[in-house]
Amino acid sequence: MNSRTPETHLGDGGLRRLIERIADPRGAVVVLLIVILIAIVVLNPSFAEPGALMRFIQRVSPVAIVAIGQYFVIVSGEFDLSMGAVVTAQVMTAGHLIGEDDSKTVPVLIIMLVIGVVVGIVNGLATTLLKVPSFIVTLGTMLVIHGAVMWWTGGAATGNPAESFRQLGRGGIEGIPVLGLLPYAVLILIAAIVFAVWISRRPFGRTVVAIGDNAQAVSFAGANVWRTKTLAFVLSSLAATVAGVLLAGYAGVHPSVGQGYEFTAITAVVLGGVVLGGGRGTVIGALIGAFTLESLFTLLNFTSVPATMRDAIQGAIIIAAVAYSGVVFAKKRKRPTTSASDPTDPTDPTDPAGSTEPRDPSTTSAEASSPIQLTGGDDAARK
Repeated sequence: MNSRTPETHLGDGGLRRLIERIADPRGAVVVLLIVILIAIVVLNPSFAEPGALMRFIQRVSPVAIVAIGQYFVIVSGEFDLSMGAVVTAQVMTAGHLIGEDDSKTVPVLIIMLVIGVVVGIVNGLATTLLKVPSFIVTLGTMLVIHGAVMWWTGGAATGNPAESFRQLGRGGIEGIPVLGLLPYAVLILIAAIVFAVWISRRPFGRTVVAIGDNAQAVSFAGANVWRTKTLAFVLSSLAATVAGVLLAGYAGVHPSVGQGYEFTAITAVVLGGVVLGGGRGTVIGALIGAFTLESLFTLLNFTSVPATMRDAIQGAIIIAAVAYSGVVFAKKRKRPTTSASDPTDPTDPTDPAGSTEPRDPSTTSAEASSPIQLTGGDDAARK
């Protein structure tokens, strides 16, 4: 006679789902972030003070914003390697055009936004209409922008823009209880998160994910693939523009500002559970990946690990995160279709995408049976 009660079965099921969530790449990065933050507080208890946390978030904000922009490109099955160059170009544009004249702040901000939009459109159209792989397109864009900046500036720092402009990156609202100072960078980050989450739940966001999963099927369904991907590149360039505005105030004006940000963004996105090749991932996952990456670097600073190891650590993280995601999703694909859970349940924990949100009937899954050969990224866009 089975002595297990229905409550025990429910408890086992809840425990199993909890373990599955933790084992999922997105759940694992949350656990990793918590562990790293605890380690930082143990080494430096003052880090847990509200003011110190606000300064940490202020420092992470540019990285988090570029990670959010990179998310939309990667989840669509593409890459944007031009983000770091765009950040540098925007910082140098602010330094050259604004100078010490406060009245030029708004006009130059508009010019910077236009530059971001133009770069995104060029990247998107070259990838989708000219059928050039996004890796090559954005690599070329990165080199063109970097070369133009070096020619324009001679590779030297040119001073700082007006104080009113710099306050966006390093200033804030003073006199806040407990916090003392609420940085403008934190408010801008919150606005970027709200916008990104909102747009990711709109038809555009769902279509971007579906394109990364199966661009051919999305095209057959009547969606405009090239327009959606181009808009994803525009969002990426605009995110780099916003990060450039913050860095111009926080780090000053120098041609090295923004260098390597494209790889930092990719590392954060992959660490957050977004699958290279597209089709899986969330904005919040990319955001958590950015905070985890910067928290890790902060921890390494406290443990006196040389800063020169940063690139090596980023490379190791990318390899480990991609490999771990591949193993996890491979196991999910091997699960039998006849399970105790209802396969039509929109919150089925065996969902291949690992999502607890209702499935969108307009999208397809790479694991679902289909008469069409499912592909993603550039290959699908070419067919």
